[in-house]
Amino acid sequence: MDLDDGTALLTDRYELTMLQAALRSGTAGRRAVFEVFARSLPAGRRYGVVAGTGRLLDAIEAFRFDAAELEFLAANGIVDEPTAQWLEKYRFSGNVWGYAEGDCYFPESPILVVEGTFAEAVLLETIVLSILNHDCAIASAASRMVQAAQDRPIIEMGSRRTHERAAVAAARAAYIAGFTTTSNLEAGRLYGVPTAGTSAHSFTLLHDSERHAFEAQLASLGESTTLLVDTYDVERAVRTAVELAGPSLGAVRIDSGDLGVVARRVREQLDSLGAHDTRIVVTGDLDEYGIAALAAAPVNGYGVGTSLVTGSGAPTASLVYKLVARADGPDEDAPMRPVAKRSTGKPSRGGRKGAVRRIDAHGTAYAETVSIGEPAPGRRDRVLHVPLVRDGEIVGRESLRDARERHVRSVAELPPTALQLSKGEPAVPTEFVDGGPRA
Repeated sequence: MDLDDGTALLTDRYELTMLQAALRSGTAGRRAVFEVFARSLPAGRRYGVVAGTGRLLDAIEAFRFDAAELEFLAANGIVDEPTAQWLEKYRFSGNVWGYAEGDCYFPESPILVVEGTFAEAVLLETIVLSILNHDCAIASAASRMVQAAQDRPIIEMGSRRTHERAAVAAARAAYIAGFTTTSNLEAGRLYGVPTAGTSAHSFTLLHDSERHAFEAQLASLGESTTLLVDTYDVERAVRTAVELAGPSLGAVRIDSGDLGVVARRVREQLDSLGAHDTRIVVTGDLDEYGIAALAAAPVNGYGVGTSLVTGSGAPTASLVYKLVARADGPDEDAPMRPVAKRSTGKPSRGGRKGAVRRIDAHGTAYAETVSIGEPAPGRRDRVLHVPLVRDGEIVGRESLRDARERHVRSVAELPPTALQLSKGEPAVPTEFVDGGPRA
């Protein structure tokens, strides 16, 4: 995402109306703690995946109100003059902790903790939820697809099925969760996600014959390219492809029909033509269930688009941003008070929390322990919060490679039930305990 224009207006109006009212009442400067969590996972999901943290840190850093934005707010009567003057100097100066990007999470996991004055922290609510709800949803779906693929590579190719900027974020999130490449070039430029892509059916239809199309592609990209073989007749296309490229043809792509049946026929034909190393890539409205159904088919890779960028039926992670503690007064040393909603169906738990993943002697997670106060980890347990922002300074940036590797480790420590695609309870239960004091 290009943040040159800032991120301050990527928000809801009520953030500013709350700020204005709090400034008038004298409560804007009270210290406050907000937490981000999901009350539940999408139906049948066994775990969620944290993604978007790196994008969020960039957004927090760019959260500034410039002259044009302040003029818009004032001209439309959204804020009064004292509030506009306060916004002009806005810089988040608080602290943020969170689950590291790529880690797994479960219901009620406090995946982000934001501490600052109420005024500073409340303004971040919408941008925090906008980024994390999208990216966590995409990464969670992508992780299930990667597990279903059983080490076969998956290309992310959903750019044409979502908003142009969401496509870039989706490619990044999918890569963290284990996708190998993306078709989206902006994701490659901004985030270094490896890119891939060859041709569509229109390229074949452009030429006077399929043979001419294959010849043109081979001349341009070489024999290691992937030829799309289902525009007309698959059997004839495969024969032509090998005839032109030889047995060292890189791959063929199948985008229609009964993919398992067609893949078996194509594999037999390729082998009979001596193209034993030519790979078969399948695409066409695949999701984790379709990928799993092809586990026994002679398929070497997958391309996933629509299902990935829509979260495979769960386009949001349903994360919320809730105030869980606030000071009794504006002074720095004013005591903090736990606060919580009691709304029917939407309760929250008061108090600033820490979290630990309990690990047994076999290296398998068996509980997510959330404590009010400092967590008390055992010898094998893993403390889940890491510092992301300290006194307004970004301290938690890391590479996509680090997040990607962390995700592999995080999934590996989950119990076997986590990898099941059938509906069931979260793989790791969440338990609440009282912890010690936290500074």
